[in-house]
Formats: sequence, C-alpha cells, structure tokens
Amino acid sequence: MISFKEARDLIVTKVAFCGTEEVSLEDAFGRVLANDIFAPRDFPPFNRSAMDGIAVRFEDLEKGISNFKCVETVFAGSSFSKEIHAGQCYKIMTGAAVPSFTNVVIRVEDTSEADGNIKIVADEFKLYQNIALQGQDLKKGELAIAKHTEITAGIVGLLASMGKSQVQVQKMPSVNIITTGNEVLELDQEISPIHIYNSNKYVLKSLLQQNHLKATSCIHVKDDRFALKQEINRCLNTDVLILTGGVSAGEADFIPAILEELGVKKLFYKVAIKPGKPVWCGKRGETMVFALPGNPFSCMVTFKLFVEFYIKACLGLKPDTFESLPLDFERIKKSTLDEFFPVNIKNGRLTQIAINGSGDVRLGMSANTLAMQKADDKRVERGSFCSLY
Repeated sequence: MISFKEARDLIVTKVAFCGTEEVSLEDAFGRVLANDIFAPRDFPPFNRSAMDGIAVRFEDLEKGISNFKCVETVFAGSSFSKEIHAGQCYKIMTGAAVPSFTNVVIRVEDTSEADGNIKIVADEFKLYQNIALQGQDLKKGELAIAKHTEITAGIVGLLASMGKSQVQVQKMPSVNIITTGNEVLELDQEISPIHIYNSNKYVLKSLLQQNHLKATSCIHVKDDRFALKQEINRCLNTDVLILTGGVSAGEADFIPAILEELGVKKLFYKVAIKPGKPVWCGKRGETMVFALPGNPFSCMVTFKLFVEFYIKACLGLKPDTFESLPLDFERIKKSTLDEFFPVNIKNGRLTQIAINGSGDVRLGMSANTLAMQKADDKRVERGSFCSLY
C-alpha cells in the first residue's frame, strides 16, 4: 500500500497528451488552449471614452475655461469630422473614439447645458480623465493568453474581441466506463430488497461532464470472470478506462487479476486513504486504467483524487493549488490513513455533514467540497485548517 502523494506522483509519470484540434469559438468553453494567444492589435485600439459627456482640451481647462460650444456629437462606432478650437468641445458617448484634438472627457453629470452652451460644474480635472488609452490593456504582439489555460466565459469574450472564430485546443481524452456487480440493476429494472440501482454509472458520467467529457461507452457487467475479461479487453481502446467494483479482496473481486492477465501494467494497488483504499491503477499501451471501489462515495472520491487529476494533467493544466479553510467543528479519526470527508463551505469555514459512514447514500448530495485530515492528525480542533480537494 502506498501513500496518497506517492500514488499521484506515479500517475504523473504516465501522463500523455492526446494531440490538438481546432474548434469553433462557440464550442471552446471548458477546453484548454493548445497555443499561446498574442494580441493582434492594441487594446483598446483607440483612445476610448469611458463616460457619456464632453471631450475637451486639457489646456482650455488649465486656462480656466468652463463654458463650451459643442461642434459635433461622437457616437460609439463613428468618428469625428470637425476640428475644435479654444472654448469648443465634442459631445461624446461611452465607447466612442476620443477625437485626437482632445484629451479629457468630462462626464455628463458634471455639466449643465442651456441655450447651446455647456458649462462644466466640476472643478477637479486631470489629463486623460475618463479616457481608456490606446494599448493600456494589451499592446499589439503582447502575450494575451498562455497555452494550457482553461477557456472560461471571460476568455471566450477576450478571444472574440480578438476576432478568433476558431481556436486550437488540446484534444480531450476518450473514456470508457465499465460498472460491475451482480447486485447492481439499471433504473428501468424492477428492484428487490437485495439489489441496488446503478448510481455509479450516473455519478461517473456527471463527473466526466464536469470536466467537459463524455464517455465513449458505458456498460455494466455481472461478476462473471469470463464476461468481465472479454468486455475489459474490448474497452481497452480509449485513452482512459474507468471500472467500478470488483477491486477489493472478496471472492468475486476479479478485476485486479484480469487486468494483469490482459497486460495492463500495474502502477499501484491500494492507497493509504479513506474512503477508497482498494483503488487500482495501471496502463496498457496508450490506455490508462483506473479500477475504483464500488461503494458510491468511494467511487466519487477516488475519481476526484486520481482520475480527474490524470485527465487535467493530460490537458496540460497545472496541478491544483489546494485551498485551506478552517473547520467549524472538531474531528477525531481512528485510522492511520489520510481521510477525505465531505463538507460545505459557508462564510469561509467548513461546516460538518452528518453521515452514517461511507455507504450513506446522501453523502454526495449535501457536500460542495472534500476536506482532508492527514494520516498523522488524529484530532483536528475546531478552527484548524484543512486542505480542500
């Protein structure tokens, strides 16, 4: 049995990029940039008015001129046609290009207008007031977005501002899912007192969806050694294969032996964590295999800790910087393992979720993050900081 850190270090040694592809900007959200993006021009591309108001010459203000005649109105998307002189101004709208003869914008709230005259009623001014200067955000040729950046809604907006209708991104890994167990039934099957529904199928699909992935296939196989070997071999054709169940030490837990028989080279089997200790990981060719425990919460935890970690590394995303927050309760553990437990973040603190052990079907419902209690921390006091995953 190896430690949590050792397991993740081993996973990193097997990271493989899946290539790149071009997608439309509309399909780019959640994907990861494959190339650096450089500004194709200055941003803003012109001196831009940040307010509705009037554009004037700073030298006029320095001379004490406060009454102005408007010679022209400049709207966003239009340009000026008339030159101004002392005591003259332009009316200007937010987002419009500031005429080259002017270098101050006085907001409309600081003016009054009567009989064609515009009077400035404010008495404090500075050069380029209320003007976003050309290139103050980005200079032409400057690095705007580094490769291996996950594309958020804000980045989509920036790419659109640069005229990028197509984006080069990292290809997403292909994934197959196999759930196992004689006790597991599909949702459309009639349930009995000794059976359970296949929740892992939907949890894993949702977790993949959270990572902008969709499984190539998702099948369920009974605890039959021949059938399992046949289906596992058939599914070793994607970048990632996820199995759940049949990975512990029971008489029907065939998965570890079958994987090794099929030539999957084991990286590790059993990690010093709770829940999720009986997790198996290995690789055959280009396929990374994760055999996760069948317990629904253990399945969810080991996906977050290992499978998601591997997928993000394959996309070139930097390792997570784990936030730490204080507990709003005291926690005592008996095990010598790193323990991961569900909590809620409320007002900057971690609040407790009452559970009946890792088999409680409600575990994943109330939590919005996982906290970690390290192996050597038997008791964590209220107010102590715990890392989040």
